[in-house]
Amino acid sequence: MFEKEKLINELSFKAIRSSGSGGQHVNKVSSKIELTFNLNTTIVFTETQKERLFIKLQNRLTNDGVLILQCDESRSQHKNKELAITRFLELITSALKVRKRRIPTKIPKSVIKKRLKSKKQLSDKKANRRKPNLD
Repeated sequence: MFEKEKLINELSFKAIRSSGSGGQHVNKVSSKIELTFNLNTTIVFTETQKERLFIKLQNRLTNDGVLILQCDESRSQHKNKELAITRFLELITSALKVRKRRIPTKIPKSVIKKRLKSKKQLSDKKANRRKPNLD
């Protein structure tokens, strides 16, 4: 499908200070990771795969065709980098997955008979609830 090692080599990372409250240490440590991947300049994917990725990831891409992922779950920069890479790979593999086309099948005659029989039974039951016509 694609080579993960080559794909990971094309990623660029930037360490940012995490947002939110914290102590004295949080203001001087950059543990948040921002992963960027340019889909236009990649050589890992074929043109058809690129088109598929553009369609599937259109709401996550910038106008320049750059995918940006951020991770600040852990207090460790290395752990955040690993998490960002695994999320990125899962996102790419799910976007490249081709779904099977559903083939509509014919409804069996026994199913049609069963449905009509149950409808008839229900209508008979409701007809028996009515007052008799004494004319």
